[in-house]
Amino acid sequence: MSQTDMKIFEKLESEVRSYCRSFPTVFTKAKGYKMWDEKGKEYLDFFSGAGALNYGHNDPAMKAKLVDYILSDGITHSLDMATAPKAEFLTTFNEVILKPRNLEYKIMFPGPTGTNTVESALKLARKVTGRTDIISFTNGFHGMTIGALSVTGNAFKRKGAGIPLQNVVTMPYDSFVNDNLDTLEYLERFLEDGGSGVEIPAAMILETVQGEGGINAASFEWLQRIEQICKRWGILLIVDDVQAGVGRTGTFFSFEKAGIKPDIVCMSKSIGGYGLPLAITLIRPDLDIWSPGEHNGTFRGNNHAFVTATAALSYWKDESFEKNIQEKSEKIFSFLERIVTDYPELQGEARGRGYMVGIKSEIEGLSGQIAAEAFERGLIIETSGPKDEVFKLFPPLIIDDAGLEKGFEIIEDSVKAVLGAKELVTS
Repeated sequence: MSQTDMKIFEKLESEVRSYCRSFPTVFTKAKGYKMWDEKGKEYLDFFSGAGALNYGHNDPAMKAKLVDYILSDGITHSLDMATAPKAEFLTTFNEVILKPRNLEYKIMFPGPTGTNTVESALKLARKVTGRTDIISFTNGFHGMTIGALSVTGNAFKRKGAGIPLQNVVTMPYDSFVNDNLDTLEYLERFLEDGGSGVEIPAAMILETVQGEGGINAASFEWLQRIEQICKRWGILLIVDDVQAGVGRTGTFFSFEKAGIKPDIVCMSKSIGGYGLPLAITLIRPDLDIWSPGEHNGTFRGNNHAFVTATAALSYWKDESFEKNIQEKSEKIFSFLERIVTDYPELQGEARGRGYMVGIKSEIEGLSGQIAAEAFERGLIIETSGPKDEVFKLFPPLIIDDAGLEKGFEIIEDSVKAVLGAKELVTS
């Protein structure tokens, strides 16, 4: 069997491609937490589709339900018409996820991606409040369309818009300057002072753990105070749980342990369960003032994704699933702390929560070198942060101890190899 020439992608695909540069091989098969390329080489997947594959690849229960549905000529595309899979998802999500957490939200289907749910949230916040501005936070990432990009912090991505990104005020995220500066005292001063130039915004939007921004985890106290400030000033609180949600930080919603209840929640990526495109916007019921069709999209009713998303929710019917995530989370973070301690040449810092963690290195380019070395050794991890200074671990939630230990071994070997090569160069 002939193998695919990688030059096809160089010749025919746009220069905007990125992940195929970081992982330069042709993948052909995936199962659970493993992937294989066409040469038969096996890789451990500690990337999980950037958080879109929290349940791993080709989950058998989801696959069986999807195949049965397709073979029965079930509806594929239906805009937002009523279908049985949509009804089943709405009912199951309410019964399995919302009610046990004492949450009440209307569920909106804004379009299939993370940026779609963020756009709908910003639009609704402005409609409800009649205000224009949004407060976002340093190093936040919320999507690549113009509205979502306006609340994204990354200068490189913002520049790609080609136009000024307006009606947003950026405030410092928790510990952005240093651990001693109270960033919320700074924020409140801007809201209180008529000379600050900052209008009372329609909403604040944030990630409880910033993924692309460098695995920055806000403290629960900081999140609680954000909620209090929003209530005090009549500002809507939007939590972007596109990447940090669906168990990635240890609980289904990333904000649960902080004890807050956002007004609007944005979800996509793993909400579809199987890697199929799906996004939802959760709206406090009294805020649901849309007129029919006021925000729509051709692919806002992905029935295949409804089928797999409903099947995925079965995991959350059993408390042991969440308990297992939290137990393994401690193991993962302990490993990262040991690496930081055992290899001081890294100049590293372990950061994050749950299965959304990484090591930040102060040495320019080092994290990227470690990720590249890990790929050569059969482990897929990526970098994040404004300068790609963090190599991050995003293993699927279903990974077993053997998979974790093998991944840890490859990471440690990669760290040793990169630091050793660096030592050779400088000596």
